[in-house]
Amino acid sequence: MKIAALVSGGVDSSVVVHSLKEAGYDPVVFYIRIGMEDKGDLACPSEEDIELTSHIARKYGCRFEIVSLHEEYWDKVISYTINTVKKGLTPNPDMMCNKYIKFGCFEERWGKDFDKTATGHYATTTDIDGEIWLSTAKDTLKDQTDFLAQITNLQIRKLIFPIGRLMKSEVRAIAAAEKLPSALRKDSQGICFLGKINYNDFIERYLGRQPGRIVELETGKILGKHNGYWFHTIGQRKGLGLSGGPWFVIRKDTQDNIIYVSNGYDPDTQYGKTVNLQGFDFITKDIWGKFDGAKEITFKIRHTPEFTPGFIRRIGDIYRIESAEKIQGIAPGQYGVVYDKDRRLCIGSGMIIE
Repeated sequence: MKIAALVSGGVDSSVVVHSLKEAGYDPVVFYIRIGMEDKGDLACPSEEDIELTSHIARKYGCRFEIVSLHEEYWDKVISYTINTVKKGLTPNPDMMCNKYIKFGCFEERWGKDFDKTATGHYATTTDIDGEIWLSTAKDTLKDQTDFLAQITNLQIRKLIFPIGRLMKSEVRAIAAAEKLPSALRKDSQGICFLGKINYNDFIERYLGRQPGRIVELETGKILGKHNGYWFHTIGQRKGLGLSGGPWFVIRKDTQDNIIYVSNGYDPDTQYGKTVNLQGFDFITKDIWGKFDGAKEITFKIRHTPEFTPGFIRRIGDIYRIESAEKIQGIAPGQYGVVYDKDRRLCIGSGMIIE
């Protein structure tokens, strides 16, 4: 079986190569350049990553290829992020990168020549009566199925996740035992295309500043100023510059450029129990059809180890989640990811709307 291994130089994808070789495969190692290296300080530093990936390929006698998807990454991920923020919504660039870049553009150009594509995601696949399902990882703290919840049936049938049945500690132990240079390397954080600048500086570069008011939701009292609604997201606590906190962003008025906030560690206004999903995409297949009533599920509305129980209903083209618990910071633009009630199979996802 011909396997393409997507390797970033980190410990997880490095152990993927080791696991494949241990299983008797001879993967071709690919490093995908996606950082905007022609964008000055927006460049994603890839030299060290490439050096580490090249070392892994040499160690295990694998063919090594560097492929570039700079422009595709700009079109599908960075532009998406900018446009989503400009609308006052919360983007999820990780999901878009997986769907359109790693398992989209790469597959169309290079992956089509392979039987399987292996990655270092903490996820698994499950075969049920010949249907391949995206399923959760053994390590619930590291599970990344929510980042994969926009992939398609064709994509999931092609993917394998060799470390999905390992704990992170086991991955680190394998890397140390094999003397892999990434064994003690810290996990990557944030979004690659930001390079060395922070998120707000990146947003300001493309959207600028537009001073507006910060208003207390309950009283209408003006508490301060902000530099543009696009710098803030629903549920945000830090970065507001207000005294007497904590303050949480509860609502954004994009037309009048107003940020509404509530005070306290547990204000009722930052919680809700209803999540409306638009454009719901099933990964393996539509298991519900045009159903009446409600289906019992679990779900996530952000990257977190916890699953929330609830029910889902179909109302026209909208899937409505009714949570069994109050949930904080329901942010339009983010994706609600739906799982079966046993927290095992990832069914699909849809974009959160008001």
